[in-house]
Amino acid sequence: MSLNIYVDGSGGPNSGFGFFVKETGESFYQKEPNITNNQAEYMAIIMVLKKFLGNNDEINIYSDSKNTVAQLNHEYAINSDQLRTLAMEAWNLIGKYIHLKIKWIPRNENLAGKMLGS
Repeated sequence: MSLNIYVDGSGGPNSGFGFFVKETGESFYQKEPNITNNQAEYMAIIMVLKKFLGNNDEINIYSDSKNTVAQLNHEYAINSDQLRTLAMEAWNLIGKYIHLKIKWIPRNENLAGKMLGS
């Protein structure tokens, strides 16, 4: 089985992040005040990586943040210490998965963005 998990995050005074699992309809949203958009995207991915740890299904994580996806896939450099710390946490978790892909999708295809109302 494969799980398609959509993540989204938003920064600013009403910031937060969450995910939506297409196959099960499970969703979760957490408010996290005063973080940046990039931090929110990383936190959403890390939350999913922690939640599904030990799951041997094929897992596809979809994000509409081209920057975050490219950084986690080692295509872009990370110039922010805060983001580098989050990326290190994500990479440590990513290494524990057998079948995992993190993919970029356009914002209008992000089911989590629709669900989270962003």
